[in-house]
Amino acid sequence: MEGTVIRNTGSSYVVRTQDGAEIPCKIKGNFRIKGIRTTNPVAVGDIVDIRQGDADDSLITAIHPRHNYIIRRSSNLSKEAHIIAANIDGVCLVATLFHPVTSTTFIDRFLATAEAYGIEATLVLNKCDLCAGDPDREEYIEAVTYLYSSIGYNVVHTSAETGNGIDRLREILAGKTTLLSGNSGVGKTSLINRLIPGIDLRTAAISAAHDTGMHTTTFSEMFDLPAPGGRIIDTPGVKGFGTVDMTSAEVAHYFPEIFRISADCRYNNCTHTHEPGCAVRAALDEQRIAQSRYASYMSILEDIAGDSKYRKAY
Repeated sequence: MEGTVIRNTGSSYVVRTQDGAEIPCKIKGNFRIKGIRTTNPVAVGDIVDIRQGDADDSLITAIHPRHNYIIRRSSNLSKEAHIIAANIDGVCLVATLFHPVTSTTFIDRFLATAEAYGIEATLVLNKCDLCAGDPDREEYIEAVTYLYSSIGYNVVHTSAETGNGIDRLREILAGKTTLLSGNSGVGKTSLINRLIPGIDLRTAAISAAHDTGMHTTTFSEMFDLPAPGGRIIDTPGVKGFGTVDMTSAEVAHYFPEIFRISADCRYNNCTHTHEPGCAVRAALDEQRIAQSRYASYMSILEDIAGDSKYRKAY
């Protein structure tokens, strides 16, 4: 029997079959000894075969080939990576510039990973109501919006508090399977409550001491959107985003503005770090590439250079 994984609790899964039944499943033990270098051999969005049994005895017996996925380095160094979601049409990275602050490094690493796996990404700047009436905050959010829009990303301003931007977000999600991801505390759960009336997912307050979010989502889950339809995958908030499966020669390809300008470098294998005739560093000096983006590019190169302490993926 075939179905789609719609919930992952870490130790068990819920699979929705083609007739709409939702079946709790475990995975066969040999999934973990087939050289899968991830903390989770099965992810929400996976198409799987199951063998149905009694009550809690149903098993996932096979995973169909994924057409894409989003992956990050796991904090558990005995494994290589964690698959956040599989078989998606797009990703919405939910970020906040105030209370709490999402770093541009986190944003850039996430967007680079989406580029690497060929997944269309939208940047959702939530809690925009916190900027209203504050000229400095309004100027900053407009600068961030201009930066990512000029690169080619779709940027949406939303407020789960007031409902502003929710209709635009619905348009982006309509008819697609979309991953919603971001740091804890950025308001993903509140946005979902706006998008799906009556779902009433639990939210938590921001830590006053550290201005950071506290986890309310403890597992990944897929939800159906009301008309005009679509599906979203909600995931636990992520603190950091380590990239995987990138070589140093590839990283520039996943920063669209750096890749475009690199065509004018003197050397076709330019790393944009020290070589003479580097068009990218010239553009950086001329402020045609943002310092924050270049710093994020360099941070990924540094990760790769020090990657010998991690096991290789296979």
